[in-house]
Order: sequence, then C-alpha cells, then structure tokens
Amino acid sequence: MRVATWNVNSIRARVDRTVDWMVREDVDVLAMQEIKCKPEQFPYEKFTAAGYDVQLTGLNQWNGVAFASRLPMTDVVTQFEGQPGFLKGAEGPDQPIEARAIGVTVDGVRLWSLYVPNGRSLDDPHLVYKLDWLAKLKEETARWLAANYGAPLALMGDFNIIPTDEDNGDPTIVVGQSTHVSPEERAAFAAFADIGLVDTVRPFVPEGYTYWDYKQLRFPRNEGLRIDFILGSQSFADLVIAASIHRNERKGEAPSDHVPVLVELDDVLGDDDDRPMIF
Repeated sequence: MRVATWNVNSIRARVDRTVDWMVREDVDVLAMQEIKCKPEQFPYEKFTAAGYDVQLTGLNQWNGVAFASRLPMTDVVTQFEGQPGFLKGAEGPDQPIEARAIGVTVDGVRLWSLYVPNGRSLDDPHLVYKLDWLAKLKEETARWLAANYGAPLALMGDFNIIPTDEDNGDPTIVVGQSTHVSPEERAAFAAFADIGLVDTVRPFVPEGYTYWDYKQLRFPRNEGLRIDFILGSQSFADLVIAASIHRNERKGEAPSDHVPVLVELDDVLGDDDDRPMIF
C-alpha cells in the first residue's frame, strides 16, 4: 500500500496536479492539508473519475484536511479527542474547533491527516494554541496506542515544526527569533518519540526539504524546510519498505509551496489485493 501526505495549498486550484500525481505514482491513500474549501466546494469529480473516494473536513477558505483513497475508509472522525479550538481575542476552553485533523482506518492501518497550527510569532497567542494542540494530540495518540496495542498508526501532514537544524535551509528562520524552531516547538515534536512514534521517511531519504516559500527565490536556491512528516508507530514503521520526497512537484505552473511525501508499506493488503484497476 502506497500512502502519502501533501499540503496542497488549495485543492480547487491544484486538483489536476494532485490527481495526476496520485495516478502517476500509484498512490493508494493521500492525506491532504490546506484544502481551503467547504465539503460542497470540493472537486470530488476528478478524484472519483480516477478511482478515489474522499473524506474531508473543511469549514471555510482556510485550513481544511482530507483523505483520498481507492481502498475503503472506515472509522472516520473529523477531530481528535480533546482537540483545542481557537478564536482570536477569545479565552477559555470552549473555542471553535478548526478543520485541522481527520482520522480514517484503511486496511487495518489508522491514519491521520493533520495541519498543525502555524504559531505565527513567538509572542502570538497562536503559538500557545499550537503547543496546546500538539500536547493534546500526543495525549490522545498515546491513549489510542495503549488501547490498540500493536496496531499500525501514522500521523501525517504539515507539522509546522523544523525539528533539527539540518531540516532548515531558510536563512531567515533563526532559533530564538522565529517560530517553527523554538525550543518549545521542537520539544513538542520530540515528545511524539517519547510515546513510540518514529520518523518513517528519514531512514530512506537522509536529506531534503518538503517546503519552499514562494518568495525570495527560495526554491531555486534550495532554501527550504522539512516540516511535512509521516510519524508512525513501530508496527507501522516495520511495514515501511520505501519512502520518497517528491521535490519535482514544486516545479511547473502554479505549484503548492509543499511537496508530497510518500511511504510504501509491505504486506498490508496481504494476498487479497482488491484495488480497482486504473486506466
């Protein structure tokens, strides 16, 4: 089974690129972030024609996450337990939940598409929200892993964190001055390793970025960031036989500023491969 994640930065603007890539790369399941549309605005027809079903949560022109799969999706949820909300200028526990998380099960594998809050700046309330969001995600993931011992799980998506200096090629992002690299954010990311999740891509792809800003010739200069991840439980990681970062998808006409990240899993489908044929 080939599973990928991609911050598409508006699916309506990039549906053709997205579906063409999925078919070309024989992707079974794609987690998408920043779809930037409501369910009734999503371009389902292009996915359906290519043999994919879609599950999504989207509230407006901001955020939004989705899955496209040519295998059945079950146990669909559009937020994780305890997921914090946010409303600028508001305080208290009952803030509106943003469309930043969706979970599905495919062929016995639990998958999440996640768009972690940006943080904006070191003194912005959005950074407090980001850290709380990550802490609650970690708690719920740990609970799920304990209740489903040995089951494969992956958290996929745009984490908006640069975990190490080697993942940062943008000279404007500096520790102590910028979000994404603050000690608090890096600690929040590292905390997922504490509950048993591992980076399933780096063992196969030892270098490379997943995001390049549109400004200041960041892509031609290769001044990118690695902020898109597939973090898996050990049982998920044990299934991964290959991984790739598709840098070329940042090229061409009107690309997303992110590129797809893909892993291939072994022996998930078993002997009964009932995937539809795609012509």
